[in-house]
Amino acid sequence: MKIPAPEVPPKRVAVELTLASLTVLFQELALIRWLPTRVRVVAYFPNLILLAAFLGIGIGCLRARGRDLRFLWPVSLGVLVAAAILLSRIAFTANSASEHLWLLYFDLPRGAPVVKGIEPPIVACFLLCTLSFIPLGQLVARRLDAFRESGRPLAGYGWDLLGSMLGVIGFAAMSFSRSFPAWWFVAIAILGAVFFLEKKRALLIYACVMAAVISAVGLSEKAQLYSPYYGISAQQVNPDDITVSVNGSIHQKILAVGPVEATGGILGFVRAGYHIPYRALGRKPRRVLVLGAGTGNDVAVALGEGADSIDAVEIDPAILDLGRRLHPNHPYDSPKVHLYNTDARSFLNGDHGQYDLIVFGTLDSMTRLSALSAVRLDNFVYTEEGLSAARKALTADGGLVLYFLVAEDHLHLRILKMITDVFGEPPRMHLEARQMFNSIYMAGPAFPPSAGEPTAQLETVEPATDDWPYLYLNGRGLTPFYLSLIAILGGISALAVALASRELRGSLLALRDVDVEMFLLGAAFLLLETGSVTEMTLVWGVTWLTNAVVFGAILLTALLGTLLQGRVSLPWPASVLGVAAALIAGYLLPTSALATPSILVRLALSALFIGAPIFFAATLFASAFASRKESGLSFGWNLLGAVAGGLLEFLSMLVGIKALHLIALTLYLAVALVRSRQMHQRA
Repeated sequence: MKIPAPEVPPKRVAVELTLASLTVLFQELALIRWLPTRVRVVAYFPNLILLAAFLGIGIGCLRARGRDLRFLWPVSLGVLVAAAILLSRIAFTANSASEHLWLLYFDLPRGAPVVKGIEPPIVACFLLCTLSFIPLGQLVARRLDAFRESGRPLAGYGWDLLGSMLGVIGFAAMSFSRSFPAWWFVAIAILGAVFFLEKKRALLIYACVMAAVISAVGLSEKAQLYSPYYGISAQQVNPDDITVSVNGSIHQKILAVGPVEATGGILGFVRAGYHIPYRALGRKPRRVLVLGAGTGNDVAVALGEGADSIDAVEIDPAILDLGRRLHPNHPYDSPKVHLYNTDARSFLNGDHGQYDLIVFGTLDSMTRLSALSAVRLDNFVYTEEGLSAARKALTADGGLVLYFLVAEDHLHLRILKMITDVFGEPPRMHLEARQMFNSIYMAGPAFPPSAGEPTAQLETVEPATDDWPYLYLNGRGLTPFYLSLIAILGGISALAVALASRELRGSLLALRDVDVEMFLLGAAFLLLETGSVTEMTLVWGVTWLTNAVVFGAILLTALLGTLLQGRVSLPWPASVLGVAAALIAGYLLPTSALATPSILVRLALSALFIGAPIFFAATLFASAFASRKESGLSFGWNLLGAVAGGLLEFLSMLVGIKALHLIALTLYLAVALVRSRQMHQRA
């Protein structure tokens, strides 16, 4: 049964379109944060949810004139939540060592089932996430159709972008308020209620289903508090040991580690490990920098060793608060300690003077961060450029200390390679398991290397750099695991598209009438987004605020480009030339050049860096979108192209991040070729 797009007053259409787009972005970001706390493996593939959202919205757009699917939304969201809670009780283990994953299930009972292979939960989450976005995509597409029928297609797209911006801002606010996930789902329920107001019975059913969803999320909660990054719990194991867990995995221990204490046993052994670099230093450090200060162990050690001044850098404000409240040495109460709640690499980009000792705490990433990128929270800290920035901040006789829990041989060799390249000689090492770390690397003038440190085997090791920051990968390239994942997700997407649309199914089978231009525009645009988010972490730090700013800048620039195209039509060749010039400039310009000391100058440069290609891409999309007769169909092709663009982002593991500019450029040149042929055929 086919039904037409709803005939409603223009103001109501605009409000509903804005709310639908707001709900899409809010739900997407909420799932990106919540699912990894339940299904551990999803934490390492956050763009999985992004791709599922694009696919679901695309299918919903293709079903714009089909049966009303709005009731599928709360039901599918409930199924997703129930499945995630069920999967959270299973320990999934990786079969491949191509990339180290912290799959530590300390929050599960000993009798929990163990399943080999992480593909099943990834595919299950992808499918269920996709299903939950299909009804939202239909809601968006129907209202876009209403704008087209009123002769204002670009105005509809503008309201769509406005809603997306509000969704980003709204979730960023809730994230920084440290609210629990149940409140995120309350917000989703309130936003979606507007689409069930027409009938009291429909609203009552919707309210009951969403109440069940919210209750399930709340009752399954294990974390004691939430930061902008993690669900966090602190457990008092004994008077001398407080274990801090994030997303169900042990993150760190809070120990009394100030002066070297005579405590025996395993805790005494762990405490003594923190002091090893100071024994090697052989003198009292005057000024110390601790990167990844956490709850304060490394800071307490530096205070106990007599440091005069300590700069402590920690990205997570909730972790800092735990250290203030619970650490037995109370290191953050000392007037010698200066706290900086920011990203470690961002701090190193600034000028804070010289240090006698720079300590890289065990800030190994327990999760990934960005909704649009495969880069982990700590990837840009452990690069040759990151270590070089630390070396520049050392005094003439200073030293660098890097604690790490090395789980794979290739991690050890890569860290050794980077330190050797940066300092010109191999580090002094202490390799011994001490619970929180098993490797201590000491470099710089303060730590002359020991005799016989290995260097010959490092010649074939690929160092992590700002362009290829994949510390945890075994080597450059797409491993069989990632190739299989791309094939599975790509196959599911193609099958879903074929099942969703008879027209698309026919065009795919006959290989004709495919809207190649809209598909390519979607793929290229998502690559621009992923590249922008990843590169801006070097400028602003790896924080949720960075993501919110970048998302907002992208959406605002796209909105401005769309509105301009609606008033003063920019010829499509000019748009192609503009986006090509911007992409080439972005490829040639070192991203680190944007990290100026002035925040205003940095903001202006970042806006230009992000906005220039997005602006011209938006005008190119607007001109193509305005010429389509079926907005829902063309929008669906565009969003399905974005799925392909999201999968292309994995290529950065092979070619590097900067090369994404060239891949996007190739896609836009292909758009120009397709449009030229179409115009030639019409002539």
